[in-house]
Amino acid sequence: MTTTSADTKRTGTRVHVQRFGTFLSGMVMPNIPAFIAWGLITALFIPTGWTPNETFATLVDPMIIYMLPLLIANTGGRMIYDTRGGVVATIATMGVIVGSSIPMFIGAMIVGPLSAYILKKVDSMWEGKIKAGFEMLVNNFTAGILGAILALGAFVGIAPLVTGLSNVLEIGVDFLIANGLLPLASILIEPGKILFLNNAINHGVLTPLGVQQVSDTGKSILFLLEANPGPGLGILLAFTFFGVGIARASAPGAIVIQFLGGIHEIYFPYVLMKPMLILAAIGGGMTGVTINVAFATGLRAPASPGSIFAVLFQAPPENYLGVILSVIGAAAVSFLIAAVILRASRKRDLAAGDLDLAAAVAKTEANKGKSSSVLGGLVGSNTTAAAAGDTAPTQDLRNIVFACDAGMGSSAMGASVLRNKIKKAGVEGITVTNQAIANLDGSADLVITHQDLTDRARAKSPGSVHVSVDNFMNSPKYDEVVGMLEHQTNEGVSK
Repeated sequence: MTTTSADTKRTGTRVHVQRFGTFLSGMVMPNIPAFIAWGLITALFIPTGWTPNETFATLVDPMIIYMLPLLIANTGGRMIYDTRGGVVATIATMGVIVGSSIPMFIGAMIVGPLSAYILKKVDSMWEGKIKAGFEMLVNNFTAGILGAILALGAFVGIAPLVTGLSNVLEIGVDFLIANGLLPLASILIEPGKILFLNNAINHGVLTPLGVQQVSDTGKSILFLLEANPGPGLGILLAFTFFGVGIARASAPGAIVIQFLGGIHEIYFPYVLMKPMLILAAIGGGMTGVTINVAFATGLRAPASPGSIFAVLFQAPPENYLGVILSVIGAAAVSFLIAAVILRASRKRDLAAGDLDLAAAVAKTEANKGKSSSVLGGLVGSNTTAAAAGDTAPTQDLRNIVFACDAGMGSSAMGASVLRNKIKKAGVEGITVTNQAIANLDGSADLVITHQDLTDRARAKSPGSVHVSVDNFMNSPKYDEVVGMLEHQTNEGVSK
């Protein structure tokens, strides 16, 4: 009982941390195109850019000082209280922007959601008490007056605090760099990524600090701490040569998605199925950071997604050598460590893989009521992920949603895979989309998530059927879903 309670507590803590991290990254992720635009203008037109232009370069400072923080604040406000929350968040954030001499990304991430929350509480005080015809007048003046008050408060109260916090964090980063300790950050970053905190780490923590460094020096090494595709590449290469079963067969395709497409989530399941591989990720991450420190490299803006193309696009030309070497070095070290681990357990993995295959095929065929030629070709799949709805669901399944942390990477891949399977099966009238867990509204008939994220998805959409998978690209659960859809089509089920 003690162990069960401890496991439940750890799961609950992880869910809360993931939820908070998702909220932070949720303010930044939708605005990545704005960061890319700012990075492109910076790379092109500043005095040290590719094509210096004094006139166009005047866009750089206003974009980083005003546009980007206000976009973040507006997004955070909308996440709390829709459009009104976004408007008041934008007004209040002007206080921290004007009240500080540094880019107020952290300030925007604090003031934006807080302002929207305060407005929501104020509105609730007289909800239903306003006479008909006066609602718009009261709402507009409430938001306007509160926004002005919050802007003044942010100017005199929050701006100095955030400036001080930013200075402390910058001093800490400078200390790590000056003393050659920055590679130790990988001890926290790499395990955090595997627990699907990658977007929270990159866009919730490293991006605000990195953008501030860019405003001072024109580039930041912090953009390379999480985005370096080398560690994941090395692990996937190790599976390509030394893995077993479907893990080995799927690794080359995963390399294309991870290294070229920049979707790092694709290699997380490979590490989760053999947790010792976290050592390979940490070793590769530390190696990459060490090389970047040695070559004093950095990026001009966040590389999102973490594709090698995005990384090189944001790197100053004079940093190409260091950045490329950091990727190669990270991949080489993670490959060597992962290869040793996989080779040491190869015989056990082969035996376990055969057993897992038999259980997976038997379970899936029992659920579908027929044999599956597709499942017959799978080897070594881990299908132990729990699924709410292992039995046939009572409701009609028409709206299927893949949900992940950010709603852009792994969920998009999974949705594409299932969409193709449904098309090949000849099943019509099914909608398959992808979105962030935070945006689930309960309208989905079926929600598919990675097993580490299912608890959060259930909380957001309790009325949906939930299916957990351990690999968005190669889960036998997809064939079960297609089987259920075929069954409901054959039975003539309709809403």
